Amino acid sequence: MNEHAIATRSIVVERLIPHPPEKIWRALTEASLIEQWLMKNDFAPRLGVRFTFRAKPMGDWDGVVHCEVIAFDPPRRLVYSWRGGSARNPGYGSALDSTVEWTLTPEPGGTRVRMEHSGFGPQNAPAYDAMSGGWPRVLERLEQASATLGDN
Repeated sequence: MNEHAIATRSIVVERLIPHPPEKIWRALTEASLIEQWLMKNDFAPRLGVRFTFRAKPMGDWDGVVHCEVIAFDPPRRLVYSWRGGSARNPGYGSALDSTVEWTLTPEPGGTRVRMEHSGFGPQNAPAYDAMSGGWPRVLERLEQASATLGDN
């Protein structure tokens, strides 16, 4: 074990969304729909694809989150790396090397959506605090985006 390992924290948000997994999966994996509930992006739904999210630039950070799909199991599980920020930025815009995992589990009345954003180090405390409040709102918007889709 690495004696220099740094403890990291995760944000976990769960929400029962009253739609089938296939509908929520579409909202999670179609770029135009992702933009409705998260950010502008160039996502493509396949394992190994590299893509970006575009946020507001902050200090030395250009606002680009660099990602790569590292697990892709439709319509159950999607995992991607999430790297952004700048080593020269203190606080919220500091460098963040993390992972976002989405898990969809069918339940009576809909789908349990679980999002875990992991890898927040001590230097990422401001981002952790901000995103801890932000991710629940993101899941609300994901539910709204899913609701606009037909049942096909």
